[in-house]
Amino acid sequence: MLPIAHFDAALIARGLPLLLLLVAVWIGLGLIGLLRPHSVRFVARVVFPLGAITCFALGAVAAHFLVSSHAPEVMTLPLGLPDLPFHARLDPLAAFFLLLLGLAGAGISTFAVGYFRSGQGTAPGLHCLQYHVFLASMALVILADDAYFFMVAWETMALSSYFLVTSQHRIPEIRRAGFLYLLMAHIGALCILLSFGVLQGGRWQFTFDAMRGALLTPFWASAAFLLALIGFGAKAGLVPLHAWLPEAHPAAPSPVSALMSGLMLKTAIYGMLRITFDLLHIRYWWWGVLVLGVGLFSALFGAIFAAVQTDMKRLLAYSSIENIGIIFTGIGLAILFAACGLPLFAALALTAALIHSLNHAFFKSLLFLATGSVLHATNQRSLGKLGGLIRRMPWVATLALIGTLAIAGLPPLNGFVSEWLLLQSFLFTPQIPHAFLNMLIPLCAALLALTVALAAYVMVKFYGVIFLGQHREPSLVHAHDADWMERLGLAWLALGCIAIGVMPQLALRVAGAVTGALLGQAVNLSSPFWWIAPIASKQASYSGLILLTGIVGVVGITFVMVRALAHGRIRRTASWDCGYPWQTSRMQDTAEGFGQPIRHMFGPFFRMERELPAPTDTTPHYRIHIEDRLWRALYLPIARYVQRLADWIGLLQGGRLAIYLLYSFLTLIALLVFVR
Repeated sequence: MLPIAHFDAALIARGLPLLLLLVAVWIGLGLIGLLRPHSVRFVARVVFPLGAITCFALGAVAAHFLVSSHAPEVMTLPLGLPDLPFHARLDPLAAFFLLLLGLAGAGISTFAVGYFRSGQGTAPGLHCLQYHVFLASMALVILADDAYFFMVAWETMALSSYFLVTSQHRIPEIRRAGFLYLLMAHIGALCILLSFGVLQGGRWQFTFDAMRGALLTPFWASAAFLLALIGFGAKAGLVPLHAWLPEAHPAAPSPVSALMSGLMLKTAIYGMLRITFDLLHIRYWWWGVLVLGVGLFSALFGAIFAAVQTDMKRLLAYSSIENIGIIFTGIGLAILFAACGLPLFAALALTAALIHSLNHAFFKSLLFLATGSVLHATNQRSLGKLGGLIRRMPWVATLALIGTLAIAGLPPLNGFVSEWLLLQSFLFTPQIPHAFLNMLIPLCAALLALTVALAAYVMVKFYGVIFLGQHREPSLVHAHDADWMERLGLAWLALGCIAIGVMPQLALRVAGAVTGALLGQAVNLSSPFWWIAPIASKQASYSGLILLTGIVGVVGITFVMVRALAHGRIRRTASWDCGYPWQTSRMQDTAEGFGQPIRHMFGPFFRMERELPAPTDTTPHYRIHIEDRLWRALYLPIARYVQRLADWIGLLQGGRLAIYLLYSFLTLIALLVFVR
């Protein structure tokens, strides 16, 4: 191991020192923002562009490592405690998630250049520090190679993101959302810490190398896995540990929401993969079934709740739960295949999960940023007060359409690639030598197909209600398009959605480096960059580029034929209005109207309160409030019991000095009696 202070030519050529240097640059940029803490122009026009360049550089270094060398790089840093220094490691798994962080973070930081204004809660310089520390801590979580370093970076990530969520801390609802987020983050961190404690096998060794060498019994290995699933599941937003996510994401500024949904949730995916496929030397089939079931239920739950939302940011937050559930579904299948001795199919399922993580970083960040532009232009988050913005915001509408089609899983964009690979993984489940699972897993495939269909339905609602039709409020006629830096950030993320969809083999190759390191097996990587055949071309193959070429060709030929047949004469007229020419925005389908069929079909999922107008009401209004049943069934009872326990313990703090001495005396007697 080489100390970070030793920078000779060979060390500079390695990727790990460069990555650590870029992380230090992020922290430095955050501190530079404090030099002029109240200058929006300095922070937005100077510091954030440098942060975006650093993001891109981080992604470039990670990509170079993935395509050039798969040999892990390790370093011992001159930081930490005297006997517990920080250890850093760069391997294909870490490089993949750093690539995701860098490329998507570059688009988000570019958008932030034009987004942040004055008067938005936290001072600009302090917000800049929190923002860049958040980026740096996510990178350090991925690079950490010991439990101590990992937990320090993990808690730094949680605290910095908490301050970003509560930027508008004067609003009570935002303070409550921030408190719930911080509470769930620390519960998850406690479970992760306990998982590391089990993994070290009773030895005073906190490095990941020591954990890889620990020989755990099946019981303790399962305990470490379950604790990791709870801890990382709380950060990822798996049901029923999801309660913080639909509250925190809407409360945060839109670039922060994009960072949290597109990037921070992936650190939980990374942690789960690190423990399951790297630190644990054994895997059991029931681990895969458990993760598969939790992932599928979370995906379906998120899609159903997204369909009935009337707030555009809450809709995207529940959509994040759905996509994280899809990723965990792929991880569950990979565990199941690996436990049954089918490494090739495990590599296929894990590849689907990895690529969907990358895809989600691009299209979900794009959509959260698009809602930020809409929010700035209209001061509205409610879907019921939007509409017709495609005329006022054509740039945002066009780029948001790319993200909408991608998240809906439509070819030739990137969302289709990962979902297609995951469905391909389900087709190979009959190879599993377990009769009960062979009967159960086709039902899981059907649930996945239902979830994907519901996700497409949700995106029709999202895009149609916001951008199509007529505006529902008179003030929307004054809406303005995003500025050029916001457009550049949106365009970068949209380009990522197109590039992965059209050239999926590029994503397949970087994911193949990860599966090769973790499973010793990768899917077929010999196809050209425009074609993927993950197992064999005779079984399944796909080309986004050929499909895109066909679509463009059909549209082009149709356009030319219409122009030729019409001899250049084009007549413009109003569209058919069903014989009723006085169309208004009240005749358009609303967000509530889109969600009504879902509320009827999946009624047991919701707790609904309806407010009906009185018969004599001259201005009748109909309202419906939808609540998560798990909130009242699980979280509120736990909160009441914790409050009672806290009140009871609080009685101990109100006694006299003699009472405290009595407590100490009784404790001493107990120690003398029971401790030998």
